[in-house]
Order: sequence, then C-alpha cells, then structure tokens
Amino acid sequence: MGHYNHPFSWAQFLDIDEISKKQTTKQMSNLFFTSDHHFGHSNIIKFCDRPFNDVEEMNEVMIENWNKKIGPNDDVYHLGDFAMTKDRQLVSDILDRLNGNIHLIVGNHEGSALNHQKKFKWIKDYYELKVKDPDCKNGVQRIILFHYAMRVWRSDFRGTWQLYGHSHGSLPDKENKLAFDIGVDCHDFYPLSYEEVKAIMQTKKWSPPFAEERSNI
Repeated sequence: MGHYNHPFSWAQFLDIDEISKKQTTKQMSNLFFTSDHHFGHSNIIKFCDRPFNDVEEMNEVMIENWNKKIGPNDDVYHLGDFAMTKDRQLVSDILDRLNGNIHLIVGNHEGSALNHQKKFKWIKDYYELKVKDPDCKNGVQRIILFHYAMRVWRSDFRGTWQLYGHSHGSLPDKENKLAFDIGVDCHDFYPLSYEEVKAIMQTKKWSPPFAEERSNI
C-alpha cells in the first residue's frame, strides 16, 4: 500500500488505474462494506446506545461478527472511523485478527488507524468502485465510497450507488436516493456483503430523472 499523506490532495481523488484505462473491476462475490466501528472507544457505547457492557465486549463482538462473514481473501471497504483509542497495540492486534484485505476510506476519527498504514490494502479519502454485476447496465455497478453522506454524486442519475458512514444511523434515509448508511450501528454490528447492499438498494423508490436515461438504463 502506498503511503497516505494527510491532509488530502485532489490527486488522491483520482484512481491511477482508471486514468490508464486499466482499472480493476471487482467480482461481487467476495466484497464487503462497513463503517464506524470505533474499536477501543468506550464512550461510543454511551453516545450511540450500543448494547455492550464495556469496550472489551464491544471489540470482541465486532471482531467475531466481522470474521463470521468475511474470509481471509475477501475485500473489505471500511468507510471510516475504524478505531478511536491511544492504545496502538490494541489497534494493531485487532487488525491482525480481522479477516480480509481492508481498504480504508478516511473518517474524521482516524488517527488510531493511520498509525498502522501498512496493515491496510490502501487508504484513501474517496473512492469510486466498479463491481461486475450482470444485472446492471453494461454489466457493471458503480459505487461511490465516502465517509460522509452526499446529496448528489457522480452519475447518481444513472444508478450509481453511494455508501457512507459517520452518522451512526442518525441521518434519515432517503427512499428516492440510491444511498444509505453502511455503519455498524445500522446493521447489528455486522459488515454487509455486496449482495446485501444490492438487496437494500432494490427496495429504494429511485427512478432515472431524465427521459433519455430511462430509455438507456
């Protein structure tokens, strides 16, 4: 993984593989998404009314839930606020126990994770993911990955999804937007697979806003 420099520059918004027309399109069968674990953060239990007695129990349950669904060779996109603690060894140990290749989108509480950059596949502020899906136009589903919810995003009118975190379930969901909070507080402290994300998106009441797009999607 390349070194992550903070604060970000606009260059980090660009995927070099995409620019060179060689961007890898991911297979949907081994993709997972999640956000806002806040490993090691005892106060998050109170702030978000999490159902744990203490931070040790919270950490263990979330690690167990992660590894129940994610295998060693799966790709995981974590949309920020991975941990919040000054205990560097704790964060290192947690990362060593978690399955999968973890791609980190930077949140607003990321100091703990950024102490262990080499344990992540990559670290970015924003990413546009392409997933092979035969049900989609041209066989590809595009997903915007960002820590914060957006009102609009690139190609949202063509059916591109957005996944976000940060809000811990406090932001009202928009039925007419192909976006939702992927954070653990919204999903029983489990990551979601691509198929699970797709099933949620299919419940949305979204339709292409322009006539020419309706005819082409």
